[in-house]
Amino acid sequence: MNAPNPLKPPSNHSCCLIPSSFFGCFSLIYYNPAFSQPLVFFLIQKFLQVGESKSARCDDLKSLKERKCDEVKIENPRGEVTILKNKPVTVRVGNVKPKLNEITQIQPQKLSLKLRSGEPQTFKLKFKRAEDYPIDLYYLMDLSFSMKDDLENVKNLGTDLMKEMKKITSDFRIGFGSFVEKTVMPYISTTPAKLLNPCSGNQNCTSPFSYKNVLNLTDDGDKFNNLVSQQQISGNLDSPEGGFDAIMQVAVCEEQIGWRNVTRLLVFSTDAGFHFAGDGKLGGIVLPNDGKCHLENNFYTMSHYYDYPSIAHLVQKLGDHNIQTIFAVTEEFQPVYKELKNLIPKSAVGTLSSNSSNVIKLIIDAYNSLSSEVILENTKLPEGVFLSYKSFCKNNVVGTGDNGRKCSNISIGDEVEFEISVTSQKCPSNGKPETINIKLPGFSEFVEVVLNFICDCDCAATGVPNSPECNKGSGTLECGACKCNEGQIGQFCECSQDEVQTNDMDANCRKDNGTDICSNNGECVCGTCICKKRENPAEVYSGKYCDCDNFNCDRSNNKLCGGHGRCECRKCICDANYTGNACECSMDSSTCLAKNGQECNGRGKCECGVCKCSDSKFQGPTCELCPTCPGVCTEHKDCVQCLAFKTGEKKDTCQQECTKYKLEKVTERERLPQPTDEPIPRAICKERDENDCWFYFTLAVQEDDTKQVHVLEKPECPAGPDIIPIVAGVVAGIVMIGLALLLIWKLLMIIHDRREFAKFEKEKMNAIWDTGENPIYKSAVTTVVNPKYEGK
Repeated sequence: MNAPNPLKPPSNHSCCLIPSSFFGCFSLIYYNPAFSQPLVFFLIQKFLQVGESKSARCDDLKSLKERKCDEVKIENPRGEVTILKNKPVTVRVGNVKPKLNEITQIQPQKLSLKLRSGEPQTFKLKFKRAEDYPIDLYYLMDLSFSMKDDLENVKNLGTDLMKEMKKITSDFRIGFGSFVEKTVMPYISTTPAKLLNPCSGNQNCTSPFSYKNVLNLTDDGDKFNNLVSQQQISGNLDSPEGGFDAIMQVAVCEEQIGWRNVTRLLVFSTDAGFHFAGDGKLGGIVLPNDGKCHLENNFYTMSHYYDYPSIAHLVQKLGDHNIQTIFAVTEEFQPVYKELKNLIPKSAVGTLSSNSSNVIKLIIDAYNSLSSEVILENTKLPEGVFLSYKSFCKNNVVGTGDNGRKCSNISIGDEVEFEISVTSQKCPSNGKPETINIKLPGFSEFVEVVLNFICDCDCAATGVPNSPECNKGSGTLECGACKCNEGQIGQFCECSQDEVQTNDMDANCRKDNGTDICSNNGECVCGTCICKKRENPAEVYSGKYCDCDNFNCDRSNNKLCGGHGRCECRKCICDANYTGNACECSMDSSTCLAKNGQECNGRGKCECGVCKCSDSKFQGPTCELCPTCPGVCTEHKDCVQCLAFKTGEKKDTCQQECTKYKLEKVTERERLPQPTDEPIPRAICKERDENDCWFYFTLAVQEDDTKQVHVLEKPECPAGPDIIPIVAGVVAGIVMIGLALLLIWKLLMIIHDRREFAKFEKEKMNAIWDTGENPIYKSAVTTVVNPKYEGK
């Protein structure tokens, strides 16, 4: 078994050692990411307790000073920032235009950081948009049949766009490319006739193709117009187009396209959707896109061989080549391309009119939008390294978190600043320097940051091989600790692996002839217990049999030794003025003093810095509260009343019961003394006597128990009731109630009469009279017939 290397730290921290002499004072540096400040460690060689491993040299600076280690012998390496290349940002003077290779927009350009675990290193980065910065713009157009009318408007795009872009920069170049679709079924018809002319009817179209580079980037706008005017529309079968193939070739074919190391814009114009990775399987294409240039005679020749690129692949290539994309699409496909924009950094979407007549305005607006925002990105970070950003933008706007990476509304000539902190939480496995780049998407410039990790001390490089201190040359003495040669083990490499007999050695590692080896807290090496480490480096086992530790002591307030002592071999060693098993008892009695200077107000004793009240009815930090006691005002009410007004329950026994009162009358309430911050508190009282009168007084109890009372000389008594208004009000109320009742009765009668009359009228109208003879009618004329009369 090989002895552990004392210089190799655990995965989450690093350790270093320095010797002054072998038996002198040694220092060790321990980095723990849980602390904001790294810890420094010392040790005297003889100070190590039996069973403690070399890692037990770790401690903080305060503890090391208590161990009498000389502070000047501390090796305490600190991280630092070194600027290696710091060319200032370009400031244009007058009309002198700087050369392209002389323009600098980001400062500094290269730095070297020394990183100590858990200790952040911070540097500032400055960015300034250069005036008259060159622009390369490549116009990539969909030439499927639906874009026929758009092509007519694009034919004059070159000179018009050059004229507008000259207002932004004097160095502008433009190029043109077109795309249709993969030349395999089912994307296009592969019949011989359709391969010559894919359009139907009398339409004359060119043969289908995947991508064609029509014009390399040039500053000749007329040449753009001439070549574009010669282009013909083609056709395909499905609606989505093969634009992703074309974008990939435009990005990776830098030499063929003629990209310069300047602002690069790609305008992607279409009125349809797009195919992406996986769609090639419909045509029998299964090989993923390789992301390489395959242009021959300005045509993409591998469209039938490689699948469409994925969105993530495009994002990577566009970012690697600093190309900003402007999607000029019709309104119908705006939602699709806006979602795509969210996945591609430094891209914009503009609404293309049905015939592309607004393309110039669209390009200018999109460029202004892209160039007005600055976003920082970094390459892949080594494991355990973290970056944080803070931005200082225009108008004193400060951003942190995700907003710390960017600034918006940046105009030409504006200068912004970023503060970048780099933190390493552990050393890399190989310990070698790492390099990361911080760049701005859409800009070719970047900051190179070289990361150097502090994992060992300088003394590790000056170790003494085969040192006599390590068992007569059985190991290398590095920083005061023995690094054993192969085959040797032990603190001083005193044991040979071949000669060690485990049974014999284990007997020396059992306490009191017990069965547990090293108390189950360590490993027996050469008959000596080497205590195991815990996950928390601050917690250690110690002792000859690893039977001691510094973390199993009593706790108070959930703190080890109450936070007022240290744990040694499972017992608390308390700080000064503290005692108890868990150092929970403070011997300082100042916390028990009341405002009157008495300890616990004379109502208890001070124990462990806390008042223990002698009477349970008293509470509070200094036994000043008594929730069940009568109030001060109520307690002294009767004495004040009898002394001031000769009334109250104690008016006959006032002289005997109300002694030690010093009373003074005042004429107005405003003259009553108010409570102050004096040691003796003063109470303001308002009490009621047997006549329901209120009297006011203030009371202060002095140290000799004398009650100082100030009382208002005239009580405030309530005035008697005024009888006349009360009687008048009652009479008026009765009259008003009577009148109201009469009015209500009258109103109800009127309503009732009107209803009855209406009912009568209704019955009268509905009556039907008999026109026959009245049966009870009797005529006033009576006719008598003589029975004897025979009519003769």
